[in-house]
Amino acid sequence: MRRNRKQKKQRKIVVLSMISLLCIMTIGYAAFQTNLSISAKGNIASKEITPNDLKNKVVISGDGLYKDTYEDKRYIYRGTNPDNYIKFNNELWRIISIESNDTLKIMKNEIVGIKSWDTTGATLGSNDWVRPSDINKYLNNEYYNSFSTESQNQIQQNEFSIGPAIVNNEDLVAQIASENSVKWSGNVGLINLSDFFRANTNTDKCGNYKLHYDNKDICKKSNYIVPSTSIWTITVNQNDNTSVFRIGAGGNPGWAHALYNDAGINPTVYLKSSIKLFGLGTVDNPYIINK
Repeated sequence: MRRNRKQKKQRKIVVLSMISLLCIMTIGYAAFQTNLSISAKGNIASKEITPNDLKNKVVISGDGLYKDTYEDKRYIYRGTNPDNYIKFNNELWRIISIESNDTLKIMKNEIVGIKSWDTTGATLGSNDWVRPSDINKYLNNEYYNSFSTESQNQIQQNEFSIGPAIVNNEDLVAQIASENSVKWSGNVGLINLSDFFRANTNTDKCGNYKLHYDNKDICKKSNYIVPSTSIWTITVNQNDNTSVFRIGAGGNPGWAHALYNDAGINPTVYLKSSIKLFGLGTVDNPYIINK
């Protein structure tokens, strides 16, 4: 009788031990899988990439990086919210394009103020960025000097296209050629009007000035540059030497008087092709420049 009790007790101990061992193994495996998943995600996010490497992420539909069909060897981000966020000068910016020389054209995600495009010459009938205009002076002096030395060293002084555009035109090819016909070399500028149109994935409805203007309620849904407040571009009005193009709140393109109208300023710079990046380009995990 005692022997049977002893055997039952031993069997019970063995069963409990096996159950405990299975629980430990299950918990351990789950922890291993979690660590493996976290490690894998970390490795993806921490992989060093160059501007040239970004071209491996080209898409043909939806939000993302596209080959620019208007300028050879250039790539542009398009869509409602593509993964083109980048931390620069400890601030959030957006990558507009990878240029043919692998520099990154980036635009600050938030405006740095609301100003007239110019006050010094607009009363005389001039919207001349090179003179320089008030915004040019502000961006390339006071604003540029606010950057850290490290951030200044990451900027590539570059040629900005400052040629004019025609109101409500239907030929984006001709508009880009006109913008590119005049160049200015500097550190900080603004986006071109054509950058705005090219950022839209709905090319059938939004592929040029007239289309975008006529279909603005549709176009604002597929363009990440659509602002919440009016912002200036660097593109001047070919038919009126007192006005400059701006993008209205909600994505309505139009022109405004350089002196008598205000708009937001989203600084734009070019980053050197030699920089190295980490991250995924999302708003929560933006590209970080390797120091």
